[in-house]
Amino acid sequence: MTVKWPNSEDYWKGKRVVVTGGAGFLGTFLVEKLRRRARVEVFVPHIEEYDLRDLSVIRSMLSDVAPDVVIHLAARVGGIGANLAHPAEFFYDNLMMSVPLLHESWRSGVEKFVALGTVCAYPKFTPVPFKEEDLWNGYPEETNAPYGLAKKMLLVQSQAYRQQYGFNSIFLLPVNMYGPGDNFDPESSHVIPALIRKFLEARDSGERTVPVWGTGQPTREFLYVEDAAEGIVLATERYDRSEPVNLGSGMEISIMDLALLIAKVIGYDGDVVCDTSKPDGQPRRCLDASKAQRFFGFKAATRFEDGLRRTIAWYEAHGPTGRSGSAAELR
Repeated sequence: MTVKWPNSEDYWKGKRVVVTGGAGFLGTFLVEKLRRRARVEVFVPHIEEYDLRDLSVIRSMLSDVAPDVVIHLAARVGGIGANLAHPAEFFYDNLMMSVPLLHESWRSGVEKFVALGTVCAYPKFTPVPFKEEDLWNGYPEETNAPYGLAKKMLLVQSQAYRQQYGFNSIFLLPVNMYGPGDNFDPESSHVIPALIRKFLEARDSGERTVPVWGTGQPTREFLYVEDAAEGIVLATERYDRSEPVNLGSGMEISIMDLALLIAKVIGYDGDVVCDTSKPDGQPRRCLDASKAQRFFGFKAATRFEDGLRRTIAWYEAHGPTGRSGSAAELR
């Protein structure tokens, strides 16, 4: 059966949209897509003026902007090292910038709230591919459980507010993203930008060995950032249910194979070794993204190696001081 989706331009026409985290990595791509989509007015709150951990600031922003749609991307995020070093901050900051924002959005009459969760909310030993129905079948992987659980509470709240108030709130679960403008800070970056930086620096300095965290055996799935932005836009336009929906690409690669692929693309011919004193994190990650295609017509379009080459090219052109800065910062 062919689904007839509503006209994109009709949906966005005349709407005021708040994109929290709109100045960050994913947010920059999302805001650009929205502004190309139709005559949509987009407001991006910057932390210097709008610290969303402060309830009075949330109320002030919603009063100032009076948005029709809130797309909540803002988060405190980082790789395994950052999560291990700052578990309390990752829990508190993500909870406090999300739960009050959804409540005040409902209270102020926002038409639709789009909440971004995280693949880290899934149980540590979720069967692969991860299905949304398995979300509550165990505790998240310990290294990022505080972050994953804080984001998971937004799902509970989203469903409760729809049940009691009829509030149109949806919850999306994106897998790890990558792409141009990613965070390359070694203290807080995720695995792809961390490895890109390591291999480029090793190639340019003549270093003959590059360490990879853990055993190299865990697997991960990655979604190109522009594809993720498209998925969020489509879900905002077309999806109006309580059930969480995965956003992924359907690929799975081991950390060692990822490292070897990045080394090949960069032209590094030294040795890649495992640092088993570092944690592996979750054993496997790969999402079942079939609901996203069924419910709102989203399917990732970018081949992994193509996206990887674009990301490497961006970093070689911009270096560590490029646009996005540290992803562990609140945005």
